[in-house]
Amino acid sequence: MRIYTRTGDEGETGLFGGGRVKKDHPRTSAYGDVDELNSVLGLARATAPLELFDDLLEAVQRDLFSIGGRLATPEPDKVAKAIEKAVLPPERASSFERVMDDAELELPPLRAFVLPGGTAKAAALHLARTVCRRAERSVVHLAREDEVPPEILVYLNRLSDLLFTLARLANHRAGYPDLTW
Repeated sequence: MRIYTRTGDEGETGLFGGGRVKKDHPRTSAYGDVDELNSVLGLARATAPLELFDDLLEAVQRDLFSIGGRLATPEPDKVAKAIEKAVLPPERASSFERVMDDAELELPPLRAFVLPGGTAKAAALHLARTVCRRAERSVVHLAREDEVPPEILVYLNRLSDLLFTLARLANHRAGYPDLTW
C-alpha cells in the first residue's frame, strides 16, 4: 500500500465510513487538531527526563487516536465493528482529576498566571496544553454543526488542565519555580 493516494489533490478528504469533505471542514479541522496534539505529546514524551509522566502520556496518546477515529466517523453506526477500539475509558477524566489533586499536594499554591517555559519537558507540556485548547475549540465548533460524543469535550477540557499541572510539576521536580506574570 502506498502512502500517497492522490485522492486529496483537489482539497477533499475521505471520512471513515464513507463520504468526502473539504480539507478545511470543521470535522477535518477537529480531528486534525487532535492529531497535532498527539504529535506534540510525542515530542513531550521524547523530551528528557523520558520517564517523567511517560506511561500517562502514552495512555493519552492512545486515547487521542480513539478520539480522532470517532471525530473522523460522522456515521459511526455504519462502521460500528471497525471503531470498537475507538472507545474512551469512562473513568479517564476522573483519573486526570486524581493526578491533578495529587500534584497539587506537591506544588506550591497557584496565585498568578504562569509563564510557559522552564525545563524543556515543561515547555513541551505547555505547548501540548495550548494545542489541546485549540483542539477543544475545534471540537466545540464541530459540535455546533454535528453530533459529537460529549465525553470528547469533557476529556479535552480536563486534559488541558492536566497538561498545565504536569508542566508545573515537571518544573517543580527539576527545581525551577513558577515564573509568574
